[in-house]
Amino acid sequence: MGQNGERDLIERARALEAEALNELYRRYADAVFRYIFYRINDTAAAEDLTGDVFVKAIEGLPSYQVTGKPFEAWLYSIAHARVIDYYRRQQVRRTTPLNEALAAGDGTNPDTLVVQRDDVRRVQAALKQITEEQQQVVLLRFINGHSLLEVAEILGRSEGAIKALQHRALAALRRVLEHKDG
Repeated sequence: MGQNGERDLIERARALEAEALNELYRRYADAVFRYIFYRINDTAAAEDLTGDVFVKAIEGLPSYQVTGKPFEAWLYSIAHARVIDYYRRQQVRRTTPLNEALAAGDGTNPDTLVVQRDDVRRVQAALKQITEEQQQVVLLRFINGHSLLEVAEILGRSEGAIKALQHRALAALRRVLEHKDG
C-alpha cells in the first residue's frame, strides 16, 4: 500500500472505523509482536504488550502526525516504550517462561527445543550488549524481515546509514558471541 493508501487508512482509523482499526492491527501486529518478543523472551508478556501497543496507538491516533515516516515507525516507538516499562516492572520479579512447544507436546524432540531455546537466549543476551540503535536495526532487518530501505524509513535515517549500522551491529554481535563461547 502506498503512502496515500496508508494515510487514508489512518484517517479512517482516527474516525474509529472498525474495519480500518482491524486492518492496521492485521497489518502490523505480527511485526510488533516479534519486535517485543525478541527483547523480552516471554510469549505471554509479548502478546500482552503487543495489545498494549495497539491500545496506546488507538488512544494516540487523534494526535498522530503524518510526517512521511511509515506508520509502523510510530508503532515501534510505542513498542519500545512498552518494553522499557516492562523491564522496569520486572526488576523485582524474574521468571522463565515455559516453552509452549514443549508444553503442547507437538512431537518436537525435547533436545532440539533445548538447543533452539539456548540459541535464542544467547542471541537475546548478546543483543542486550549492543547499542539500542544496533538492536533496532537487527530486529527490524532479521527478525521482522524489513529491507534496508524500509528500516531507513522506519528509523528516519538514510539507507547508507542503516547499512553501516547493520554492519557494525553484526560485527558487535559476533564479538559478543565469540567472547561468550571462548
